[in-house]
Amino acid sequence: MRLILVLIFLVTAFAARADDCLEQTPCQLGDRSYHVKLPDDWDGVSKMPVMLHFHGWARQGTLIVKHGRISGATRRVGVLLIAPNGRGKSWDFWDDDTGDVDFASAVLEDVAKRYPIDRERIFVSGYSYGSAMAWRYACEAGEGIAALLAVGGTLPSQDEDCPAGPVHVRHVHGLKDTVMDFPFGPGGDVTYPVALWRRENGCEGDPASVTDWSVTEHDTFSRHVWNDCASGKPVIFDLHARGHFIPRGWIRRQLDELLAQPEG
Repeated sequence: MRLILVLIFLVTAFAARADDCLEQTPCQLGDRSYHVKLPDDWDGVSKMPVMLHFHGWARQGTLIVKHGRISGATRRVGVLLIAPNGRGKSWDFWDDDTGDVDFASAVLEDVAKRYPIDRERIFVSGYSYGSAMAWRYACEAGEGIAALLAVGGTLPSQDEDCPAGPVHVRHVHGLKDTVMDFPFGPGGDVTYPVALWRRENGCEGDPASVTDWSVTEHDTFSRHVWNDCASGKPVIFDLHARGHFIPRGWIRRQLDELLAQPEG
């Protein structure tokens, strides 16, 4: 009976904190805000992995928490989706002198007051400008981040110093992307979009493996994997031949694979 009472107390306590903001209703944090999407089968007590996703330019978190390729993935695999709102519907990722990193960290701490979160499984994601912001966050505050899931956007320079990066780096980019232009490297190197993380993690030379995988006839990828890095942190780059968009099924596959990894 005592255990039942404790569980009821925990559920009630978190519900009291969480009911004031969910999905389209923003959670206020000072003069800024963010949105939350719960997974479908959460029991109200268990710790949840978290995906912090930065929206693209001219968007807001209201789109993210109803986006089929983003929240459609998180809600089905037990991941709490957090979608912060950028000032002016954008992000300041251009250099390390940005308040958006501190804001995102504050969002995570505020979420932890509202919900039980699994701090060993915090994933940072983003699309387009939001992908570049996810890179910036991983660069400046990545020590406690389990994975970076970046879609179609990087930092302006691959030469930045990011010593405290995430455990896993996963990036997808299209060769025909002309919005966040595909960053070809010297000699047309198509693996250059992850040059920064390869350097930081000591991933020398060619990828350990290059394999093809697909979701649909039009959503196909060439996966480049560096898993013998000096840091012990793997880098994965999925290359496709199309333009600027969130590929169908890409986020879901990354979450499935990451959640299958042992904690710690």
